[in-house]
Amino acid sequence: MLFIAQNSLARAFKDDSSLNALANKVCFAKVVRYLGRKLFFFFSFILLSAASIYCINFVCGYALSSEYTVPADLKNTANNIELLTPFFEENRENNSINFNSSQNADTSSTGDISAATSGKAKGKILNRTIDSSAANLKYQKIYIKNQTGLKIDLKTELLTLPKLKIASTDNPQVLIVHTHTTECYMDVERGYYTDSDKTRTTDDSKNITAVGRVLKESLSKKGIVAIHATEKHDYPEYSGSYGRAEQTIKKYLKKYPTIKVVIDLHRDSVTDEKGNKSALIANINGKKAAQVMLVSGCQSGSVTGFPNWRENFRLAIRLQQTMEVMYPSLSRPILFTERKYNQHLTTGSLLIECGTEANALEQAKYSAELLANCLASTLNMLKTN
Repeated sequence: MLFIAQNSLARAFKDDSSLNALANKVCFAKVVRYLGRKLFFFFSFILLSAASIYCINFVCGYALSSEYTVPADLKNTANNIELLTPFFEENRENNSINFNSSQNADTSSTGDISAATSGKAKGKILNRTIDSSAANLKYQKIYIKNQTGLKIDLKTELLTLPKLKIASTDNPQVLIVHTHTTECYMDVERGYYTDSDKTRTTDDSKNITAVGRVLKESLSKKGIVAIHATEKHDYPEYSGSYGRAEQTIKKYLKKYPTIKVVIDLHRDSVTDEKGNKSALIANINGKKAAQVMLVSGCQSGSVTGFPNWRENFRLAIRLQQTMEVMYPSLSRPILFTERKYNQHLTTGSLLIECGTEANALEQAKYSAELLANCLASTLNMLKTN
């Protein structure tokens, strides 16, 4: 259009060079105005877009930094974890928790609490299976994580039978105790945890006591009578739990001198650097079970007064080998460490970790049934005629 206007003016004033020049100037001015308008609209669009993006980011950033409450329809739905991902990525550093195994210091609250399933999301729960690759000592389906300076010949230990003998009797031969009695689990299997999912409760229907009850009942079905001590050694005060548990063990050993095996039943705790908790899972007969770990102490380094630790160790390796044969993947590698854990009180002492606080309670109960089968099989091999 500008080209036609320019030619028209040039033809109208073709005999006058000054008018030709004027026509050129007029056309040039129109071009400048046209380009000016285009540039104005272009830069206005850029500025408005930038302002819109800034506003959107500000609003979203505020929303993610504020408290997030799990919607009611997500509270018991593990498959909806992807909906909470923005919250995890934004807040995982501020919400990280240092969870320790029971052999280390535990700073969890020990108040009169319950394991609820509602509240503000804090992190993911990841299903994991710890296999034999975590062991640094292996022999014939026995897997040990040796954290001591001792050299262990598993072949020799396996060939040497434990001294304890199980009798065919109606008298109790197994004692089940809980040094950390308030340790608990998730109410249900879920893909995330909230600030209301407590790691400890005095409610015996939800804590490790419930798992111990299943273990006792399952052993009874196998013909092995067990005593289940439900005293709370970590409540109201956590410090000194092992000392109080020692007094409980001595009390029952005195009352029932036929007891040969003492099981201190715990639940473990596993988290990663991002604050994600691990539910340790073994799939047994098409059903999810919480993985089990045996902890065996010894006399080494600064640990003294524990001369018969090998008797406990020999029982532990036989039990783990039985678990590996009967229910592969149920057992984690045995943790062999320089600790007592009250195992010096008998020659048949076992500390057993059943799952973590991220496992569902029903998974831990199922493991207790399987553990009872394995323990009964192991002890029956040590029966006297």
